Amino acid sequence: MGDKDPAMTLLRELILAAGMITIIVLAMWAHTGSMPPLVVVESNSMQHDENGEIGTIDAGDLILVHSKESKRIVTFVESHDKNHESYGYESLGMGGDVIIYERNGEKESTPIIHRALFMIEVSSFTETNDNEQCDSGTLWDNMCVLTWTVPGSDQVSVEKVNLLFDGNQTAKYHCEGYAAMHGSNYYHIENFTPANPGYITLGDNNNCNDDQGVFAFAEGISSLHSGIIKPVRYEWVIGVSGEEIPWLGTVKLLVSGGDSPGASQVPGLSFVYLVTFILVVLALPVIVEPILRRILNSSPEMVEAELEDAMATVYGHEEE
Repeated sequence: MGDKDPAMTLLRELILAAGMITIIVLAMWAHTGSMPPLVVVESNSMQHDENGEIGTIDAGDLILVHSKESKRIVTFVESHDKNHESYGYESLGMGGDVIIYERNGEKESTPIIHRALFMIEVSSFTETNDNEQCDSGTLWDNMCVLTWTVPGSDQVSVEKVNLLFDGNQTAKYHCEGYAAMHGSNYYHIENFTPANPGYITLGDNNNCNDDQGVFAFAEGISSLHSGIIKPVRYEWVIGVSGEEIPWLGTVKLLVSGGDSPGASQVPGLSFVYLVTFILVVLALPVIVEPILRRILNSSPEMVEAELEDAMATVYGHEEE
């Protein structure tokens, strides 16, 4: 087979494409410390603008997934506490980190990608293996938990968690929609006894309807086998959301089946931006190649090479 054989040319192109994809995936793995290093966002639960917005999470976006071991997870509450080392920290449009986690640790359920609103830690406990020995607290992991602490807030060693997100006691988190119609203009928690330590999570677009059903008007999110999601334990966290790559995940959603909502929740303008991006990528080689050729042909080295070729041709004719 010659060098210009179509089959060999196609094979070389496929090997080159596979090599480039492998290099990109390995580079992202090195950057994030997580495999797979990307996830596709399926729902609009984190959407900030109805038309989509670069810098926040929309359905159809690709999100880099950083290993949870590579950085400390910062909560929304901690990012608004002036005395906390993470004060002012923002990620993807708001304070605090966005985490990807398994519902109650169940790998069969679709993972959730929501913001870590606040964290609940065990403050004091007694060891026990008997439910009857934990009448005054919460039985968890062979411990009778007596008090809890919410880092970044005034809830330190409390039996029940009480938080009002009005910007005074802690960060401001304004409620809209169903919650606001009941006069609850700010997200708040009253006399909450956690089932276990972990993160309380909330989608930026879910109007105070947290995943754990902690807020008075929150419905919560269920797992396949164990009911409403509990506070997200660290071991259930798959990774921490990093940089956003807009629109490109829409291609996968368009061909998704099963329980996936497909592209139904992708903002309309994302389709426009995606098509525009693809057209630009396809047009770039056509536009750039003639310009590069013109620049190369006009360079001193190319002019000198053409002159040498011309002189060699003239001398060759004279020798004949």
